[in-house]
Amino acid sequence: MEFETVMGLEVHVELSTKTKIFCSCTTEFGGDPNTHVCEVCTGMPGTLPVLNEQVVEYAIRTGLATNCEITQYNKFDRKNYFYPDLPKAYQVSQLYLPICRNGHIDIEVNGVKKSIGIHEIHMEEDAGKLIHDPWDDCTLVDYNRCGVPLLEIVSEPDFRSGEEVIAYLTKLKQILQYIDVSDCKMEQGSMRADVNLSVRPFGQDEYGTRTEMKNINSFKAIARAIEGERARQIELITEGKKVVQETRRWDDNKGSSFAMRSKENAQDYRYFPEPDLVPIEISDEWIERVRKSLPELPTEKKERYMKEYKLPEYDVDIITGTKALVKIFEEANAVCNNPKEVSNWIMVEVLRLASETNTDPDDISFDPKNLGVLINLVKNGVVNRNTAKEEVLAKMFSDNVEPEQYIKDNNLQMVSDDSLVRDIVTSVIAANPNSIEQYKEGNEKVVKFLMGQSMKQLKGKANPAVVTKVLEEELAKL
Repeated sequence: MEFETVMGLEVHVELSTKTKIFCSCTTEFGGDPNTHVCEVCTGMPGTLPVLNEQVVEYAIRTGLATNCEITQYNKFDRKNYFYPDLPKAYQVSQLYLPICRNGHIDIEVNGVKKSIGIHEIHMEEDAGKLIHDPWDDCTLVDYNRCGVPLLEIVSEPDFRSGEEVIAYLTKLKQILQYIDVSDCKMEQGSMRADVNLSVRPFGQDEYGTRTEMKNINSFKAIARAIEGERARQIELITEGKKVVQETRRWDDNKGSSFAMRSKENAQDYRYFPEPDLVPIEISDEWIERVRKSLPELPTEKKERYMKEYKLPEYDVDIITGTKALVKIFEEANAVCNNPKEVSNWIMVEVLRLASETNTDPDDISFDPKNLGVLINLVKNGVVNRNTAKEEVLAKMFSDNVEPEQYIKDNNLQMVSDDSLVRDIVTSVIAANPNSIEQYKEGNEKVVKFLMGQSMKQLKGKANPAVVTKVLEEELAKL
């Protein structure tokens, strides 16, 4: 029997506001445990929450960027549960009137375009973090994350493959970074996904029993979790057993999932309207102001780059896929006005260095304008292209040096003095009589060898065009 996988996602995104959703505590990542907390975010009796207006603004931005309808009258609800990561034993969320509804994100997988529906986006507060200590056989709680503002982005059950899930998450991450509402650093928990998955025989209209895998925080782990859970459910069904609706934890090291608890329904959380927060009324003017402030989004930018700069689609996909690379491209191009050359340097040299140093594109720290400066220095014959790539850019990447000054300080200027180059070339010819004999016999490959030896003697700083010209002249004399 052939089975179809049906999936929906709940993506939790921490917003990049300076302070928490209902208090003035910092949202900065890290810090000693339980130092970014106060009476409000730890739910002390007698405290009252005050809504951070920027959270609402970011939610509107996200809704508009994902083609959602904005709920102009929305409110908060209490979701009651007794877990140790929220000391007040309830979470302020939105069940009945979420701020965004009925949106979609368009993806493309293997040349096939598809629209993934967004059921809703709602605002809520994050919970704390449990730290399991195997040495002392205990669990510790860090409440620093309590009250950090979250958006929960709930998709429709439109996914049929892991590839579609990854394409959606990639596109969503790009959008959120472009509109500056979240850094989406999955390794820090800023973006994490719950995967709701079921299987059913092909042709069956009724959904199968779904399970939910919680808080998976890497694309690779999500892809492996989908394949692992799909295989587990199919095995149960083919053996005549039932799939149990439950919440499961994916262990990426072991490559399998484990039951955590039976899946709760909304009734189990005993939702009721949050009594300490007034409803939110969003005016048409507010929505329009946010709409006008939205930047160019990834799809629009990709189309413009291809049309305006005549760049290959592959290059554009890579560059526009990360906001950090877009920043490098645009600021470097503003200096040198050579988009194809900037694209080549990013695609080949910058990403090579990022790969060699295991640096995420978001963490590249050199001044993008200096890449444009370096490209101009190569164009104007100030520095040899190879030296610029191997020495100058490498130093820019690691230490953010200013390229022109670094070239001067380290005597890396390109040698274009014909007389100096000629002295070196003639000495190389004299030192390699066997190669010269091969050249006279018609072996043209010898020229490359002599060229390499000349460049080596000139310590890679010579103008290759000048060396080629002089070498051809000296060989012609033979």
